[in-house]
Amino acid sequence: QKMVADLRAAGIRSEMYLGGAGMKAQLKYADRRGSPVAVIQGGDERVKGEVQIKDLIEGARLSAEITDNAEWRAARPAQVTVAESELVAEVKKILAAQAEERARGK
Repeated sequence: QKMVADLRAAGIRSEMYLGGAGMKAQLKYADRRGSPVAVIQGGDERVKGEVQIKDLIEGARLSAEITDNAEWRAARPAQVTVAESELVAEVKKILAAQAEERARGK
């Protein structure tokens, strides 16, 4: 909940998935909601004080280019792991890059 509060305080519309389903269902939910970014923190990340940030727009674009599932998992495109303290700055950076891509018509 702190992550959502931090993002909202920075002017970034945010919501937290409250369902009990696995990661796949959570990302599907984010996709249906049109979320440009997903922030994930599992138990391992929580212990390390980290979060995974997925750029869902870039990920969708890149998925059209990578046809091999193993290659996709190994490359982890459009995904970054950062310290919790860097969450807001990194999400802002991703959103700015997405806005720039839209402005260029991509």
